[in-house]
Amino acid sequence: MTKMTAGTYYVGDLCYVLDSRWDEFCKLTIDGYTVKDGVFTMADGTVFATFGTAYGDGCYMDEQGREYPVDAGLIGCVKVESVDKSANLSLGNVHTFESDFDVYSDGQVITFGNVSIDTDPSFEDDDDYQDYDHDDDSEE
Repeated sequence: MTKMTAGTYYVGDLCYVLDSRWDEFCKLTIDGYTVKDGVFTMADGTVFATFGTAYGDGCYMDEQGREYPVDAGLIGCVKVESVDKSANLSLGNVHTFESDFDVYSDGQVITFGNVSIDTDPSFEDDDDYQDYDHDDDSEE
């Protein structure tokens, strides 16, 4: 686990908010064919955390039902003051952390302080799950 400093952060796919610095982002986080997870610092001092999702692109939800669309196969966090001025913050969520917070991933759940985003939800855990193969009219 690594800590980030208290503040107001954009949480979501960082490709949406660091577009003007995407080349530098990739140089820091990609090593050959491996994408690295963790906390990184850009040349201008911008600190961000990033973690790959279990299944790449898609839309994931946190424990409060907030959505996180993903187009670069990752979810990260960066202080709002450090995002591109033209960035659309609505493509993720803005969270204020009152104190320093842990950031980590177990390969399935990505955690930023008290925000946990499950990137490998199983169908059986879905509250809307129904057994569609069951035929109520048949007798076994």
